[in-house]
Amino acid sequence: MKNAPRVAVVAVGGKLNPAQSTRRSPGLRLFLVACAALVVVAFLALGVWQVQRLAWKTALIARVDARVHAPPVSAPEIGTWSQVNAESDAYRHVRVAGVFLDKMTTRVQAVTELGSGFWLLTPLCRTGGSIVFINRGFVPAGLHYSEGAADPVPAALAGGACEGAKNEGKLVHEVTGLLRLNEPGGAFLRNNDALAGRWYSRDVRAMAAALGLSQAAPYFIDAAAGQEAMLAAPSGSPVGGLTVIVFHNSHMVYAFTWFALALMTVGGLWWVRREELR
Repeated sequence: MKNAPRVAVVAVGGKLNPAQSTRRSPGLRLFLVACAALVVVAFLALGVWQVQRLAWKTALIARVDARVHAPPVSAPEIGTWSQVNAESDAYRHVRVAGVFLDKMTTRVQAVTELGSGFWLLTPLCRTGGSIVFINRGFVPAGLHYSEGAADPVPAALAGGACEGAKNEGKLVHEVTGLLRLNEPGGAFLRNNDALAGRWYSRDVRAMAAALGLSQAAPYFIDAAAGQEAMLAAPSGSPVGGLTVIVFHNSHMVYAFTWFALALMTVGGLWWVRREELR
């Protein structure tokens, strides 16, 4: 059988093994090692970044906890509104005094530990004429605020709302609570509809525009518990003090995951190299 194909074999240790042509070339091995090294470096960088984020989140939680339990300070005035930000002001314990524009109260859909219902957000005219929305608290879905909250407000009335409230001799109230930043847009898969009066987030900028109110603060205040009598609505008292302060802090888990992936990549590279040497 002169035409039978020939198979190249190499005798190693008395046994026949496939020819060394099945081994990876040095260039390919170097390329694979370089790729694995880049992957390891990327995993380590992500792990270090998560450790840094953990330190930042821990410090943030400590700062917020200190703000919440600190004595109340005056809410930011109009001249400092541009400087209000989450890093330095979110959940700050503040106080503000003024008269309520009850007829401009806006209902915002909410789900709390008490069930589903609404937040009642009412503009409050400060002494200087600026406006801050106050979240007076939560009312159940079956309990509606009946002081004209859903009625449209004429532009002329809105323009002189503060002056009109003062002329009516309304009581000046001092409210304490937590400063919250504006919540634009709406909720998940639900957009705010100012024309229809449907609100799913506390977007006080949009509320002020819909009511024709100028000089409205870019934040609102969650009224603290214990002020229900002062913040009472004609149909009942909203429940205050339901602010949920939660910061998801999974950075340690993320860091462990990235470092574990880096270690697994190094282990896999060592195992492949060992098999090649065998």
